[in-house]
Amino acid sequence: MKNELNLTRRQFLKTSSAVAATAAAAPVILTGAPNNARLKIGLVGCGGRGSGAANQALNADPNVVLTALADVFPEPMQHCLGALQKKYGDKVQVPEGNCFTGLDGYQKLIDSGVDVVLLATPPGFRPQHLKAAIEAGKHVFCEKPMATDAVGVRSVMASAELAREKGLSLVAGFCWRYNPKCRAFYKRIHDGAIGEVRAVYATYLTGPVKPMPPANTRPAGMGDVEWQLRNWYNFVWLSGDGLVEQACHSVDKIAWAMKDNPPLRAVANGGRHVPNNEGNIFDHIDVFYEYPNGVRAFIAQRQIPNCYSDNSDYLIGSEGTGNNGWGAPTIKGKETWRYQPQGPERDMYQVEHDELFASIRKGTPVNDGKWMAQSTLMAIMGRMSAYTGQAVTWEQALKSNEQLVPEKLTWDMKLPIAPMAVPGKTKLI
Repeated sequence: MKNELNLTRRQFLKTSSAVAATAAAAPVILTGAPNNARLKIGLVGCGGRGSGAANQALNADPNVVLTALADVFPEPMQHCLGALQKKYGDKVQVPEGNCFTGLDGYQKLIDSGVDVVLLATPPGFRPQHLKAAIEAGKHVFCEKPMATDAVGVRSVMASAELAREKGLSLVAGFCWRYNPKCRAFYKRIHDGAIGEVRAVYATYLTGPVKPMPPANTRPAGMGDVEWQLRNWYNFVWLSGDGLVEQACHSVDKIAWAMKDNPPLRAVANGGRHVPNNEGNIFDHIDVFYEYPNGVRAFIAQRQIPNCYSDNSDYLIGSEGTGNNGWGAPTIKGKETWRYQPQGPERDMYQVEHDELFASIRKGTPVNDGKWMAQSTLMAIMGRMSAYTGQAVTWEQALKSNEQLVPEKLTWDMKLPIAPMAVPGKTKLI
């Protein structure tokens, strides 16, 4: 990790290009799992997204079985297990001894003999869990975002490189990258359908998610760690803020449009409009990303009730425009184009897992490590700028020593809630 602390933007690009070239030239070192070999799946994080990931994994391959679950709390795990058993029957074989709770449950699951690990806890834990899974030689589905601070991103980068060296598949939960219509759209954009991309405006304007309950509703005797984990979305160290946890999808599509070349710097505005009790995340942030040659990208993120909603990407090129959202993407440029599905629509969440398990069977590893880490860092640098009121360069974000996640988290420790950031007063670290 010491070398990564000194990475500049140019070095990051050079190193990433070299890694990609090496991966393309090197022989595949993963031995494909034949179709008659049963693959054992373990799920870490049994909430809604984790339950969805387990559903998709069990649908992705006819010869897989879920053998282990892990969650900090027993309630979501039992709910998840019951629903999966009802739906999949014998494909769910999780004995009582393979239901792991507590902060160390993820490690017990990894050690239980699974082949594929699905990571779907609050993202503050992602770097630690990914590191453990890759070091243990497991294939991984890694839900977005990959970290909540730059220290975590650097850990993810190292884990992704280790996965490449070991020939392990690492698939990111940035689901739009696996959406057939988006793939068709961005391929045309990259092929020059609107000329050179000059600007991207992305929106993530939606309602609030998991509002923070009043402090006086905290049960007597509940410790700081449990209280924050049960309301994880409202704390920066666990969620990264709405920009990082939710709108990171829109940030990722900006990165995709820019062919995954990182921005030079970001300038952002944001704040908290709706009171949030003890929580410390903003509910709106606008980020302005600067690229070489005067190219700009903008994202508007707002999670406030009773407001205008939009979740789209608007691209402006030298020879046309492109629009991408929940409907069919369109392009008006050298040609007028509207996406037309070739056959039944494929669910992007399912495609992620279909391609993960196909790669394992074929022995041709997928590794989303570089771009998934970069997209996460782009979101984090936007939050850093909004919270401090400062312009943040790519180098500053990449080398930041701000560590939000406690290095040694224990169930009974005191964990004071950090105050809400104040632009102009909160320091850039």
